Amino acid sequence: MKKIVMLYLPDCPFCEDAFLFVEELRNENPEFAELVIDAINEKEEPEVAGQYDYYFVPTYYVDGVKVHEGICDKELIESVLRAALAD
Repeated sequence: MKKIVMLYLPDCPFCEDAFLFVEELRNENPEFAELVIDAINEKEEPEVAGQYDYYFVPTYYVDGVKVHEGICDKELIESVLRAALAD
């Protein structure tokens, strides 16, 4: 299982959607339940967020590789979660 990092802002409607999609996907797919997402709040942890190369939120990294940045839908979030499960 690979490490997932999510960069987000608490007042971002697209980030809120991303969190909801993750929850829905975990309910629909038991294999996603074991995945841990290290969610980094850009406002509260600017020094940590600054270590990543991104402009838009939500942004996802899987094993240190950026796999998504910006507006997302449920299918995109599923691809992020599946990437973390892939060998």
